[in-house]
Amino acid sequence: MTPLGLYLARRSVNKAEVARRTGISKSRLSQLSSNETTKLRADEIYLIALAINVSPCEVLEEVCKDIQLPN
Repeated sequence: MTPLGLYLARRSVNKAEVARRTGISKSRLSQLSSNETTKLRADEIYLIALAINVSPCEVLEEVCKDIQLPN
């Protein structure tokens, strides 16, 4: 499961409702939640955050928490 998938699961988010509210397809949300190689776009982060009533920064920080600058 991807960081986004884990985040949505922890918050008990209904992906079908997110899909309906954002216009992002259910299959795309499924890919974003389960496929590590699928790239999440900034507009998708923003729409998902709006749909679940959280700050886009919160979603971005959660999804990107393991990313660090190279030494």
